Amino acid sequence: MTRARAATIAAFAIVGWALCAAAIGIGFALMAKRGALILHAIVAPIALAGLSWVYFTRFGYARPLTTALLFVAIVVALDVFVVAILIQRSLAMFARPLGTWAPLFLKSRGDPPALPGWQ
Repeated sequence: MTRARAATIAAFAIVGWALCAAAIGIGFALMAKRGALILHAIVAPIALAGLSWVYFTRFGYARPLTTALLFVAIVVALDVFVVAILIQRSLAMFARPLGTWAPLFLKSRGDPPALPGWQ
């Protein structure tokens, strides 16, 4: 895989992470913590599925499983280094299944080729 192709995959993952960050930020501004986490758990797979669909219809440089793993790895890295270490200065967010692990699992299922009926 070339650097340009890897950068394309990374760009899609970063946009997905930013959409999820916006959802959690808006959720915390408008509702209680649990509601914000539920909103994030709903928005995360939808955002990543939409981005995956665009990626696979226009680019498709990597296989679906590889792309899903790269998306999740990039999102986890951004969550660890930007959110947990730089912003919250704590890794406590990884102790909450609803806050981190459920959305990560659902993001990994957001790849359109992994969805029923994808051709």
